[in-house]
Amino acid sequence: MTSTMNGPAHHRQLGDQTWQADAVCQSTEYNPVDPEVFFPEPDETAKIATAKALCGQCPVRRTCLDAALESGTTDGIRGGLTEEERRALHEKIAHRLDYSRVNDTIGGRDIHLTKAERRAVVYAAFRQGVSEQRLAWLLKITEEHAQKLYRETRRALRNRDLNQTAKTPSPPDNSGEHLNRDDFGTAA
Repeated sequence: MTSTMNGPAHHRQLGDQTWQADAVCQSTEYNPVDPEVFFPEPDETAKIATAKALCGQCPVRRTCLDAALESGTTDGIRGGLTEEERRALHEKIAHRLDYSRVNDTIGGRDIHLTKAERRAVVYAAFRQGVSEQRLAWLLKITEEHAQKLYRETRRALRNRDLNQTAKTPSPPDNSGEHLNRDDFGTAA
């Protein structure tokens, strides 16, 4: 089951960690934060509540959660969720299909993509006439691999079209009514 999203978003680029400077959990002279609060034991409910309260105020909470899911980080509280709360999301991340990520990639941004999103990029690039060289650059693959992906896409679209034409619609059921010549109009 693929979960699909199409919301406006600003996705971090691969390797981008600059968002961490805006995180509420970053300890500063004016905002001292104990990092241990984000790594509580399961029975330390006060620490969990404190960490979640800090995350609730964080402007980069979503980015933090995405980074934890994309990197497979399972320790501590990240993005306002405990390890247990993120477990189900970790299992679903490979099937995420966020069209804003697909569009950002087609636009040339270097962002993390799931398998489903990579397939969507290939399909969108094919439909938009993006060259094989550009697709190779966008997905960080060889031109030969891009050619193979386009061949597979052409074949899949051809087979889909063949299957649709093979399923011709059946004539409408007239419920026993007989059609006469006037029902078809006149030929010019």
